[in-house]
Amino acid sequence: MPFHDSDKQSASKEVVASVSEATVEAAVDERKLLRRIDWHVVPWLALLYLLNFLDRGNIGNARLYHMQDDLHITDQQYLIALTVFFFPYALFEPPSNVALRRLRPSRWLSFIMLVWGIVMTMHGLARNYGDLVALRVLLGLAEAGLYPGVVFYLSCWYKRSELGTRVAAFFTSATVAGAFSGLLAAAISNMDGVGGKPGWSWIFILEGLFTVLCAVASFWILEDFPENAKFLNDAERSWVISRLQDDMKFSAGGEKFKIKYVWQSIKDWKTWVAMGIYMGFDGPLFAFSLFTPTIINQLGFEATVANLLSVPVYAWACIVTFGVGVLGDRIGHRAYINLALFSIGLAGYIILIASRKPSLSYFAVYLAAAAIYPTIPNSVAWVSSNVEGSYKRSATLGMAIGWGNLNGAVSSNVYRAVDKPWYRLGHGIVLAYIAIGWLCSLLFYFLLRRENAVRETGARDEVIEGVDNPRANPRNGIFKSEEEAQMEKGDEWSGFRYSL
Repeated sequence: MPFHDSDKQSASKEVVASVSEATVEAAVDERKLLRRIDWHVVPWLALLYLLNFLDRGNIGNARLYHMQDDLHITDQQYLIALTVFFFPYALFEPPSNVALRRLRPSRWLSFIMLVWGIVMTMHGLARNYGDLVALRVLLGLAEAGLYPGVVFYLSCWYKRSELGTRVAAFFTSATVAGAFSGLLAAAISNMDGVGGKPGWSWIFILEGLFTVLCAVASFWILEDFPENAKFLNDAERSWVISRLQDDMKFSAGGEKFKIKYVWQSIKDWKTWVAMGIYMGFDGPLFAFSLFTPTIINQLGFEATVANLLSVPVYAWACIVTFGVGVLGDRIGHRAYINLALFSIGLAGYIILIASRKPSLSYFAVYLAAAAIYPTIPNSVAWVSSNVEGSYKRSATLGMAIGWGNLNGAVSSNVYRAVDKPWYRLGHGIVLAYIAIGWLCSLLFYFLLRRENAVRETGARDEVIEGVDNPRANPRNGIFKSEEEAQMEKGDEWSGFRYSL
């Protein structure tokens, strides 16, 4: 029987009410339970995103093994095939995130993974340009829900001061995928001619079949939300839900879906500024992941060597990403980290534009990787921690990530064959994206800080029945209790403080 939101909400309240605070403290070892949550939640999600990123970007590796020649497509047609992926990918992210909250993650995420695994396998059977375009559209549609869904899902498990490390641990799989894709493509290319199929075809087929197998396993391995996770007992569920509510996640444990929560997200200025931040790193991310092998190849290295030279770049990005995730949770000032990382990215792409030496350009690629990849989990944790209400947060993340990913349609067209080997136009456009991310991060910081200051003055205080508050203003809302105000207003509640 499906576990609906109203059932979840009432069940979680019953769990919290039935287990006393003293009983919970006696029954729960916080460090051990957090470690157990980590092991049940993060590793499998990291594997799923590794496969997601691998399947999305392996077309760049396959291209080096004569895919274009065999399919008889031009450079322009190849870029169009990359572009069409992003439209369904971006447009279906917001509704997929809302669907995830209403459905069970173990079912929804596993289902979309199964579909994209099948589509990826079919890439290896493509015969012409039309086949490739149709498959890229279907792949974008199927993959749309994973990344925003996982980010939202993690935000339902961890406090704001814990989220950055977990998102970074999950997201490092993208850097591992970047490194692993080069090694894997180089190895699979040796199957050229097996079964009458070229090496690039086997890259798609084998990687797609492995995704299908993992999707089937996910139906049993993936956990759902804290209020109905199978590995927790009642005392542990109560502890998880209570600590999230104490961290200003008032909707922890479930809330009933109301369309007004989606409208709250659309009308919130934070959503639109966040879209600018996501634009600042998602545009560069797709350009970097799709074209790194090609860029290195055009610097004078053969296909297999170019794939292998991309491995240490992604290994470095993996280390920096996880380190920044830990640092963000420790110091709590994610704005400063964002500004520093975007600045490193600006330096990297300025060097790429100016350089005429392969060694210097290769060094700049390391700077770019160290800027783009760590910025993503830091920004995700920053935005997520400042949006309360599970449906509002899911809508905000869906729109921000969807808009950011839509810019992949632009950045996947900026590295034109006529611009090789230095690709000044492509690097210049990516530089502009990073500048937008830097400016929006600064704006987000100042607006959040200003709103915190306004709330300290009491200008946002609501009228709470039975509470004498001379600063309360009916324009801010009239509520029967503080708890009602928290649940109805989320992060707009006067007592909510934004993290900077």
